[in-house]
Amino acid sequence: MEARALTITLQPDWKAALRAAARKAFEADSAPGDRLNFESAAAFFGKLTEGRWAMIHALQGAGEVPVRELARRIARDTKRVHEDASVLVALGLIERTERGGLLCSHDDIHVDMHLRHAA
Repeated sequence: MEARALTITLQPDWKAALRAAARKAFEADSAPGDRLNFESAAAFFGKLTEGRWAMIHALQGAGEVPVRELARRIARDTKRVHEDASVLVALGLIERTERGGLLCSHDDIHVDMHLRHAA
């Protein structure tokens, strides 16, 4: 499987974030890569909890992992892992395979977050 990178951004104007990514890719003469934008820090932290980050990290580079095995690896309840997996699949951070296993095809995930004082 080909290595993939993901950049997560926090920008209220998602259209501007998309244009900036496309412009940056054009200037670098490369593909823009995978991007996921949240409109606020609250939306970001509401979806990407500590438990979900642990799931993503455990899945990176591991290939397909059954839900029960993932729950065992990260010492969490299988039902909760299943629920969190549904959120991560909907966001596009992980995939559910035909056999029902979980897979993260992003080898590198970068979060681009800025906090500025409003003038």
